[in-house]
Amino acid sequence: MRLGLALGYWGRGPDPRHLELARAAERLGYDSVWTAEAWGSDAFTALTWIAAHTTRIRLGTGIAQMAARTPTATAMHALTLDHLSGGRVLLGLGLSGPQVVEGWYGRPFPRSPLTATREYVDVIRQVLRREGPVESDGAFHPHPYRGADGTGLGKPLKPITHPLRPGLPLLLGAEGPKNIAQTTRIADGWLPLYWSPGRTDVYQASLSEAPDGFLIAPMARAVVCDDIAEGLLPVKAMLGFYIGGMGHAARNFHADLMARMGFEEEARRVQQLFLEGRRQEAVQAVPDAFADEISLVGPRERIAERLELWRSGPVTDLLVTAPDPDTLRVLAELNS
Repeated sequence: MRLGLALGYWGRGPDPRHLELARAAERLGYDSVWTAEAWGSDAFTALTWIAAHTTRIRLGTGIAQMAARTPTATAMHALTLDHLSGGRVLLGLGLSGPQVVEGWYGRPFPRSPLTATREYVDVIRQVLRREGPVESDGAFHPHPYRGADGTGLGKPLKPITHPLRPGLPLLLGAEGPKNIAQTTRIADGWLPLYWSPGRTDVYQASLSEAPDGFLIAPMARAVVCDDIAEGLLPVKAMLGFYIGGMGHAARNFHADLMARMGFEEEARRVQQLFLEGRRQEAVQAVPDAFADEISLVGPRERIAERLELWRSGPVTDLLVTAPDPDTLRVLAELNS
């Protein structure tokens, strides 16, 4: 199992620790570093900055949102950074949800998310292969555009720049069972939002047709500390925000996922409290047991024991969010 560093997206501004952590991860032998985006900082710019200050570690978007860019624009970002970094890019993509897509990007959330994802990936693959002009008669991402409100003058185009790697790895952040199953057919890997090494049966059917070499790269909060309850607070805060705020009361993919993992009553309670504006109560209502099983928190000996559970399952890459270089070092030592 390889280790990666997940830095996420910025809060009020750039986190001055991120570059230090990325360089420390590279020195410790971590395989990859990942950035993200929500409705603030973007994934590619921060990753480019990290690329300029590192030499070996692979560079992943975890995740870049599909609604933020057309598939050809995303492919341009990926192939440009892949050239500049010497072939280190891992392109992680996600569809997000209706609140973000329609509220932030001002675009309709696709009525058929699986079809929209499949078309998006196909266009990117065409750009990166550069075998001919990009053409698609898809409902969501047609190339050239043939809508009645267009000019009709569009023509199929092939990228001017030759991609460095036609097979640049593409991973998807999928949550629903059908979306995960499709991911095994059209992508090189999967970026789970929550992963519990003791509940792999939740995903077993969806992953049944995953090919050899398919990447499974979940994120997990990791911190070496004596006070487990205190160490879990950032995990509970994240879960409270995602389960309560990252979606509508009637359609929240993150809450649905927690429910499928055995915490349905608790998920709905967290969601209700958050939507009522009782955010601190929502965080407190996140079960410690759930936060703990998707994390690596506690003294070194406890983390060593729990890390073995992650290593014994199908996970190929563990992407850790860690607040300090010491935690990164401990994990590297335990995983060696």
